[in-house]
Amino acid sequence: MAEGNHTKVTEFVLLGLVDSPKLKPLCFVVVLMMYLVTFTGNLGMIMLIRIDPQLQNPMYFFLSHLSFLDFGYSSAIAPKMLESFLAEKKTISFTECAAQMYFFVFCASTECILLAAMAYDRYVAICNPLLYMVTMSPKMCALMVAGCYLVGFINAMTQTISTFALSFCSSNVINHFFCDVPPLLALSCTDTSINEMVLFVFATVLGIFTSAEIVVSYTFILSAILQIRSTEGKQKAFSTCASHLVAVSIFYGTTVFMYLRPSSSYSMDQDKWASVFYTVVIPMLNPLIYSLRNKEVKNALRRIQTQITFLRGMRSL
Repeated sequence: MAEGNHTKVTEFVLLGLVDSPKLKPLCFVVVLMMYLVTFTGNLGMIMLIRIDPQLQNPMYFFLSHLSFLDFGYSSAIAPKMLESFLAEKKTISFTECAAQMYFFVFCASTECILLAAMAYDRYVAICNPLLYMVTMSPKMCALMVAGCYLVGFINAMTQTISTFALSFCSSNVINHFFCDVPPLLALSCTDTSINEMVLFVFATVLGIFTSAEIVVSYTFILSAILQIRSTEGKQKAFSTCASHLVAVSIFYGTTVFMYLRPSSSYSMDQDKWASVFYTVVIPMLNPLIYSLRNKEVKNALRRIQTQITFLRGMRSL
């Protein structure tokens, strides 16, 4: 932090999502319901994959980590967001702000890489089905996931350390509902050109390389599906990719809009609503997308429900 005439910031004030007292209770209820769905859906998906023997394959291994990351960055944002709807003084300490930024960036950037890994998994499954279990061995899957977490860790540490090494001396009021990188850069009274460059480079590298890998994977997948003669075979092959395609489209569409833009076009009031989408809505939608569009997950849920019903019947005897 800067010394001299600058006052050291020990806490920040989050302006939150809405100012109207009439809208705050409604927003609180809506966000609370969405977070409860996120909490239940993602943890439920993790538990289902862990306990059901028929879901013990690479695709669901990756999906369990996707659910963990969705739960992680939603939980880093939603509780403080809910508090801001009720509290009169919407403060967050310097340390809490740094921690919130770190966990959000870590989970979000890790998820970005993980979605690309899942695209490669689908490519191997459809284009090289006979070698699928050999290529996507448990060791390979573990290494791929570990690599995703490593990249997320490096990005989160770099963004958090470089942001909180700045001086915040003119104001401590953040025009946002959580501690994200762009609004904190806008708040700093020192030169942030290097920070903006670092943010843009990481966002570009993560976005371009992962999206390119996804596009290439799905190009080969589409080519393989078109060569399948039976309509049923094509539908079955496409159904294994549909959920992932939807999740990728939603995630990348929002993050590209948020971060791959020049700082001159950044509007905090406008982008707060876009931030709600990728911090609250996407983590809620992913488990719904994968459960509602996936027959194996539906069947696993039915098996669990049948087992629970059977155990209850046995206890009542």
